[in-house]
Amino acid sequence: MADEYLLLVCDDMPHDVVLTDSGSRTLDVAQVVRRLTGLSLWRSKVLAMQVPAMILDGVPQEDAEAAVMALRNVGARAEVRGTAGS
Repeated sequence: MADEYLLLVCDDMPHDVVLTDSGSRTLDVAQVVRRLTGLSLWRSKVLAMQVPAMILDGVPQEDAEAAVMALRNVGARAEVRGTAGS
């Protein structure tokens, strides 16, 4: 049990990036999603239209914050959520 405690305190917890609203520029958001995930443009557009959608799962905090800023720069609403169970 002490090992679990040290793991939670010392290690960087993974974060998720959740798209909550794609805004009016859906194609621009889809292009950013494509760049972040490596999905095709069509699948990225589908993901951008199905909100709330998890864009990235289990990434470091710096990467998650950069992804959220990239999405916000094209008019989307996104947030970083910490994963408590990992």
